[in-house]
Order: sequence, then C-alpha cells, then structure tokens
Amino acid sequence: MDPKNELRGVDMTPKNELQRELEKLIIIPEWSAQEFAGIHVGDARLDARILRVSAHFAAQPQAAIPQACGDWASTKAAYRLFENPKVHPANLLAPHQQHTCERMAAYPLVLGIQDTCYFNYTSHSSTQGLGSIGAEADGQMGLIMHSTLAVTPAGLPLGVLTQQIWAREAADPERDAEARRLLRRRTPIANKESGKWLTALKEAEARHPKGTVLVHVCDSEADVYEMFQEADDRGARLLVRASHDRALVETGRMRDVLSQRPVSGHLTVEIPAEPGRAARIATVEVRYGDVTVRPPYRAPACEADLRPVTLSLVWVHEIGAPSTVSEPLDWLLVTNVPVTSFLEAVERIKWYRVRWHIEVFHRVLKSGCHVEDCQLERADKLQRYLSLKSVIAWRLFWMTQVNRAQPEAVCTVVLSKAEWQALYVAIHQTTQLPDHTPTVRQAVRWIAQLGGFLGRKHDGEPGVTVLWRGWQRLHDLRRMWQIMQGSSAAK
Repeated sequence: MDPKNELRGVDMTPKNELQRELEKLIIIPEWSAQEFAGIHVGDARLDARILRVSAHFAAQPQAAIPQACGDWASTKAAYRLFENPKVHPANLLAPHQQHTCERMAAYPLVLGIQDTCYFNYTSHSSTQGLGSIGAEADGQMGLIMHSTLAVTPAGLPLGVLTQQIWAREAADPERDAEARRLLRRRTPIANKESGKWLTALKEAEARHPKGTVLVHVCDSEADVYEMFQEADDRGARLLVRASHDRALVETGRMRDVLSQRPVSGHLTVEIPAEPGRAARIATVEVRYGDVTVRPPYRAPACEADLRPVTLSLVWVHEIGAPSTVSEPLDWLLVTNVPVTSFLEAVERIKWYRVRWHIEVFHRVLKSGCHVEDCQLERADKLQRYLSLKSVIAWRLFWMTQVNRAQPEAVCTVVLSKAEWQALYVAIHQTTQLPDHTPTVRQAVRWIAQLGGFLGRKHDGEPGVTVLWRGWQRLHDLRRMWQIMQGSSAAK
C-alpha cells in the first residue's frame, strides 16, 4: 500500500506550541529502552531509529503505523526501517531474547512453549510475497510464525526465546494430492514445514541459560517422532500431547499398555468456557508408565537412523462426564522427563496446562496489536514489523500475568515514575500524590479502569483486552503530566 494513502488521518499542519513541548520529552518508555538496549544492525542511526519506532508502538500498541508515529517524519522513518534490507527480523528480536535469557536465569525451571500462529492478509491483495495459510481451496494468504515463549511454571511469561516467520511456498499444480502425499513421505523432516519444531528446540537449547532447566512443551502438532529423538540426542526435556497412538517395541500401542496400568489418582480440572461450550469442572483419573516406542516407517532416504526411544506417558481421562458433553477431556502426554509417582504425573499435567499462555500471547499480538491490519506491501517488511510487535505483545501479556504473580510488589516493577504518578492523579482526580508508591495490583487495575474495567467484586482480575485499551490512554496522560510538571518547575 502507498504510504501516502495510509496517511490521510495524520495531521500535517504546522506544529503548535503544545506539539513542540511534547516533542521535547523523551518518549521512549523505560522498559522499551531497556528491552531494546544493545540493538545492533551495523548502523548507529538505524539502531536509534529502531528505539524510536519501538517506543511509538509501545505507547500505542493498537494504532496503525501513521497513528502511532503521529507525524510525517516519524512515519516515514518507520516505513524506511521496515524496508531496509540491513534490518533482519532476528536483529530486531535479539536484544529481547538476551533479556529473556537473563530473566530465565532467576528460575530453576522454565517452560519453553512452542506454537504456530497464522496471520491472514488475504484482503491485502497488493501485498507481495505472501503464501497460503489454509487449505488451497480457501485461497487464504498470509504469513506463518512459529515461536517459543519462555514461561514460568506459575504462568509468568518471560519473553520470546525463538521465532521463525515465513511464507509458505505454492503447491506444484502439476502434482495431484496423492503425488504430493508421497513426496512428503520421501522428504526429510529438515525440508518439511514440520521441521519448525526441531529448529525451535535446537535454537532454544543453544540459547537458554545453562543453570536453568528448560522443558519444551508442545501441543499435538509436535507429535513427530524425530522430535523425540532430537530431544533424546541433545539431552533436552520435552513434553508433548500425543496425536498418534504409537506402536511399541514390546507389543501393542501406548493406550493399550496404559489401560492395563492401575489408576494412580484423581484430579478435578477446571475447563474454561468457549463458544458453544459452558465452563465446567471435570473429574479425571490419571495413569502413568514408561514405554519404548518403535520408530515409524520412513522412506529409505528419510530414515536418518531412527531408533527406539524410551518415554514416560501420563494419561488424563475424564470420568462421569455429563451427557451434554460431546468430547470428554482426554489427554495422553508423552515426555522424556521421568514419571515415577502420582505427584510427578500431576506436575507434568500442570506443565501442559500452562501451554495455553502462548495462545493468549498470539491473541494479544493479533487483537491487542492489530498486526493483521498492517498494509505494508511486501512480506519481508511484514516480517520485520511482526518481530518488533512481538516484543510489544509480550510486554502487554507480561503486565497481565505479573499482576497475578507479584500483586504486592511496588508498581515501579511495571511502570516508570512519571507513568504511575500520571495514572494516580487521573484516577483519583487530584494533584496530591500518595505517601507510598502503589502496588502492582493497584496500578494494573487502574490501567484497566482506563480501558473500561469496572472492578466489581465479581469481576476478578483484569484481562489483556482492557489493559491494552488502558495502556494507550496512559501514554497520553503520562506525556501531559510531564508537561505539567515541567511547567510547574519553570515557574
């Protein structure tokens, strides 16, 4: 899309006195400056531009590029940044990944949650370099992103540890569906899209701090035999929800063997509401045991010395499900972390239940940062844009979760001095600051109030939606508060 067409809503009039005063302020939020500190793309001017653009996005995560930047010069600088071939998505993410590892080092065990997200740009017909993101008949076009989100077992997101973004290549029209299926069977996994799981595992293992135990947690799409063997070869810890009832070396299949094991205990599991499904409490029985899995058949060119792998299984099966429930809860978890007791089986279940955090992260990126509305006209520009926005999305999600993990900490953990002061005077309609710095919980709830959170007794803690709305308003309040403070000091 032509940038000029996207700039229709941007004020091009000469700057008034208030605008000039605003520009004198340092607009880079403290967290953004810290998170992107050390950015290096081989050009000091580009490094400075990245800091400024990231600050604009951090202040207004939902806004389009022109609205976030606010004027023509800043907007043009942002477009040039995303067009510059010197700027690789990996460069943009590298400082954040370093800080992610530093945060991980404070924990004895961290979950590396992998998942794939699809960005739909079908309606942006002028964007070049996109690929199919669904069934070929659907005609949907966009980009694919596969990330590893580092999360504590308690659910605090520490950052994006790995990320791959690509456009899927078009299918060969000369081959029918059966020919393409045979080709997939003969193609080594390194050359398949499913190789993304192994690539992320390798990168995360190379990057994470060695004093911290990292457990890779994945949904059923990662139930690829080579994934288990790769983890075994590297000594990496892996937990995957099974998609296949795999054959065993001894006899039978995984579920056959587990069904013969005694029930080790029972749990109650909260199942949240979804469209067409009410929230409920499920009672499940838990079985566990070790098995040795037989390698699947691969074409000779793809076998790559596949061998049997010994794994632990945890089977979570709902009992007494209501007759209105069409699919009772049933998880078969496969891990190379030993399971020798009911308590260890419960711990593995808890690890898997944290997996949904990466789905929330993707929702923040799509709904909170509106990345699918971006109309950059080439896929490589969108890849840079998505990498930068990923850091912003992590920060919004982190703020929601730190409120649950450290509610009584002082709010300077999440806000600068100017931000919490502006927030306080706006919420309380006063210029008198409190004697003590508010807590994280108080500050987060006030930000949520700016976004429409009512804070009634039955409302619970605010979610990401009201927080990203409130965050944009806080940015404007903070800038005005700094102007007022500067004016008072000058008198």
